[in-house]
Amino acid sequence: MNLTAATSAIWRNHSDIADTPGLAIRTTCPTNPDGVEVMLEQWQAGTSEPPHAHPGDDMTVVIEGEMAIQFYTLESGKLIRDGAPVTLHQGETGYIQGGRIHDAHYLRDCKLVFVHDRAFAFQAYTEEIA
Repeated sequence: MNLTAATSAIWRNHSDIADTPGLAIRTTCPTNPDGVEVMLEQWQAGTSEPPHAHPGDDMTVVIEGEMAIQFYTLESGKLIRDGAPVTLHQGETGYIQGGRIHDAHYLRDCKLVFVHDRAFAFQAYTEEIA
């Protein structure tokens, strides 16, 4: 996860709020073309998401639980693991760049705040994992 709050598109396009010094917000899609999609997710331990990518950057905040993310590259029609899995624990935040192939495994029951930079989309990858 090479993105950080400083480099992720999640934290761009905020608007200052009149009469509320120090507060800037970014609203959810689709009403604002510069908005974000926000989801509160709950996952049961032992469940997982297959390899997939999203069109925009995403940010996941683990409110409760523990999850692991494996990144992949696509080479010659096969998914190749890209590094060791990254584990996120309660209180940690992970950033994934748009288009980066990854899966997710929920090691403990999880409650997550998921923020996606634009309207959400999910592109599944069904290629064999080498």
